[in-house]
Amino acid sequence: MSSLLEMREKVRKFYSKYEVYLTPLFKFILALISLLCINANLGYMERLSGSIIIVLVVALMCSFLPRNFIALLSAAFVSGHLYAVSLECGIVAIGIFLLMFVLYFRFSPKDTLIVVLLPICFLLRIPYVIPIVAGLLCAPVSVVSVSCGTIAYYLIRYVHENEATISNLEAEEGVARFRYVIDGILGNKEMLVMIIAFAAIVITVYFIRRLSVDHSWTIGMVVGAVLGVVILLMGDLVYNTQMSIAGLILGMVVSLLIAKIIQFFAFNVDYSRTEYVQFEDDEYYYYVKAVPKNSVAQAQKRVKKITSVL
Repeated sequence: MSSLLEMREKVRKFYSKYEVYLTPLFKFILALISLLCINANLGYMERLSGSIIIVLVVALMCSFLPRNFIALLSAAFVSGHLYAVSLECGIVAIGIFLLMFVLYFRFSPKDTLIVVLLPICFLLRIPYVIPIVAGLLCAPVSVVSVSCGTIAYYLIRYVHENEATISNLEAEEGVARFRYVIDGILGNKEMLVMIIAFAAIVITVYFIRRLSVDHSWTIGMVVGAVLGVVILLMGDLVYNTQMSIAGLILGMVVSLLIAKIIQFFAFNVDYSRTEYVQFEDDEYYYYVKAVPKNSVAQAQKRVKKITSVL
């Protein structure tokens, strides 16, 4: 355990020392992965998907701009690709993104990583890690960001799966295209069940990890994961979403492992050394539970210089 704690401290010190360089690098990598995933799953506009130079330039711009620009430019890429499918798809996408960003910037403008990473985690089959981590590190209003990321993924997925049908509708059938796209997105029962499950996970994990009990973070993760599985299975039973039970359980287990690693860096305490302190002032009595953080002193290297005497 001490070696892991030493590694954690080394990672923290390394990031603190080179933060001015690492933060833009991480933003560049995140933007690059997001744009490449969009082009790989949509790719209908040749100007956006046909040249890696454009992707690299946009990702490089994101590395020097505030994090919210990653979500904004990713939405612009998605809208451009859907516009290439049909004008109606582009208008619907822009309308959905505008509504999402109004809610996002109003309630949780600092949750850019949630909005951008959630569609990527969906592609990796581990989307459950995002609501679990959001419950650990954020507030209940992060439900808005989680919902926005979920809607963005299902919008991309719906158009990807129905592009041929949308394209085959006649140009004169603009109203039919609008209705087909909007009904397909709003009527997606799997998306609705996923949003409800993710919201329940965020809220459950958040309130349990704030309880004054030992191992509250771990308990919150496990309870939230179990609740998410139950809701998703009930949704599959009611709406026949054809969800893979094995994939759900495996993805949830992997998500818990990743969340546990994040907890190790963000919140690692030693419950065996818990202390209860009581004191008072002129107006109040105070009962405090003090749980020390797990830390280890790194071994200091000592260099001894030996000089020979002639």
